[in-house]
Amino acid sequence: MIETPLLDKVKYPADMRDFSRDELKQLADELRAEVIDAVSVTGGHLGAGLGVVELTVAIHHVFNTPDDKLIWDVGHQCYPHKVLTGRRDRIRTLRKGGGLSGFTKRAESEYDPFGAAHSSTSISAGLGFATARDLADGDNHIISVIGDGAITAGMAYEAMNNAGASDSRMIVILNDNDMSIAPPVGAMSALLAKMVSSQGYQAVRGFAKNIVKDAPRPVFETAKKAEEYSRGMVTGGTWFEELGFYYVGPVDGHDLDHLLPVLENVKAMKNGPVLIHVVTQKGKGYAPAENSADKYHGVSKFNVVTGEQSKSIPNAPSYTRVFADQLIKEAEKDDKIVGITAAMPSGTGLNLFEDKFPDRMFDVGIAEQHAVTFAAGLAADGYRPFCAIYSTFLQRGYDQVVHDVAIQNLPVRFAMDRAGLVGADGPTHAGAFDIAYLGCLPNFVLMAAADEADLTRMVTTAARYDQGPIAFRYARGEATGIEIPQDPQPLEIGKGRIIKEGTRIALLSYGTRLGEAVQAAEQLDSLGLSATVADARFAKPLDTDLVCRLADEHEVLITIEEGSMGGFGAYVLQELAKAGRLDYGLKVRTMVLPDIFIDQDQPALMYEQAGLHADGIVEEVFRILGKDFAQKGALA
Repeated sequence: MIETPLLDKVKYPADMRDFSRDELKQLADELRAEVIDAVSVTGGHLGAGLGVVELTVAIHHVFNTPDDKLIWDVGHQCYPHKVLTGRRDRIRTLRKGGGLSGFTKRAESEYDPFGAAHSSTSISAGLGFATARDLADGDNHIISVIGDGAITAGMAYEAMNNAGASDSRMIVILNDNDMSIAPPVGAMSALLAKMVSSQGYQAVRGFAKNIVKDAPRPVFETAKKAEEYSRGMVTGGTWFEELGFYYVGPVDGHDLDHLLPVLENVKAMKNGPVLIHVVTQKGKGYAPAENSADKYHGVSKFNVVTGEQSKSIPNAPSYTRVFADQLIKEAEKDDKIVGITAAMPSGTGLNLFEDKFPDRMFDVGIAEQHAVTFAAGLAADGYRPFCAIYSTFLQRGYDQVVHDVAIQNLPVRFAMDRAGLVGADGPTHAGAFDIAYLGCLPNFVLMAAADEADLTRMVTTAARYDQGPIAFRYARGEATGIEIPQDPQPLEIGKGRIIKEGTRIALLSYGTRLGEAVQAAEQLDSLGLSATVADARFAKPLDTDLVCRLADEHEVLITIEEGSMGGFGAYVLQELAKAGRLDYGLKVRTMVLPDIFIDQDQPALMYEQAGLHADGIVEEVFRILGKDFAQKGALA
């Protein structure tokens, strides 16, 4: 038994390339313990990483990273990779301000050749790297690791089809940790995988090909199919073979005695794309994760011994829960309402909807494009689909939103969770762009909830709106704690509301910055600057009467939103220009997310960095009024 600690000796993968197989097994055990301990402190994605510990060790041992490019899909499973690639000393800063990203990130390490936080991109990116290598006459290896869930997305199919046709040399590792797409893994399947990836088998296969290569085409094609299907019957890889990949597997992803020889054999292959089917267990090696229904996919801080997570007791329900509860109420009254999500039933709250209406809830998998057009088909035949997709993920289905929903003016309801900045998940998951990318589309109605009470009204409004597509956005996390109406009434389309009356400064908010706008108005009042606060509720159609009234009755008008340039503020400026309100000295400013991607941190600190907090709004007023005002004081 080797007793010398090994993880302390490994700062970079080169430090483990000479390890024996027994040393690699010990290293994997130590790495698993390190990841468990680190995530118990930081929270984050645990189960996926635990499932690929041995695979991560094996890849970095066999291949010459970073010269060989290792591309992780999604990035949920990249924590062990980060520990082995020079970032162990910072691993307890995961997902914190100024710390490591929870996903792969090019700016963070040369061992992260491609950043990922959305799924199903690794094969496409890998083919890009392989093609670039071929154009430069390079000789390095390209390894793309993709999970069984991510490989179900259309983009992965497109990439495999392209890669198979290109015959470029690359390796795809399918990390199968959930779906039953393979026969049971055992000694026989491991033996077969080792055999078909071996140089001996490759030589015999090449010899056989040479024998028939000049034979009549029917003979050649028959021999080719016979070889493919004979392997397919014993390994299950015929489907991948049809796409042009040489299939190897299934391989036990936790058995280094099986895994290492297969990787070595595949590394020696010289031609075409290869797919290695590796079967793993999500949460492997940590009993609380193995026994959990979600395998500890995403966790808060937890006790390593018991696995108990330190969940804070909320003062108010989450916006997600408020949406789900109100949708259930509407569906109880209307059997035409259906729920659709793209592999995020719990994240969107539609798991609760499914509990009540199992026949009216559809999880289409990681397939946002399909989800949107599927919803359009339902809407075209008289149903009322609620397509619940995070703002950041709806971007993946944008063409379908334009072509299949907006142009046909179909009443699809888009419930966009995670609007604005989202904290620990960082810029890849921020809902920054939906106001701009939906607002430019004809026929759309756009709403943003400032609080949970208005969110219930917007769900009701959407449920009863059949004139065309309608979308509403709401924030991640805990709501404000105000009373939720039990029987919310639908909103009047295109009408906002005045929250506080003032005379000099007008603050027009769209979304959950409304609370900060109210705080800013109170500060301004204390400085002698009487401030009005209004909640737009709608970006489209815009409440033009409200906008013009604010312009006419105030010296300064500031719009505030949790979105990018080109969104709500732009629509207000357009309306003011059309109405001639910009010609008479009105001072107008739009406060939006800055033109940068803001890294992960606590949401409040992220909004402070963006300037979209109460003090930031007050400071903007001072900038507008000028230096003289700041020097003389508000009451001068």
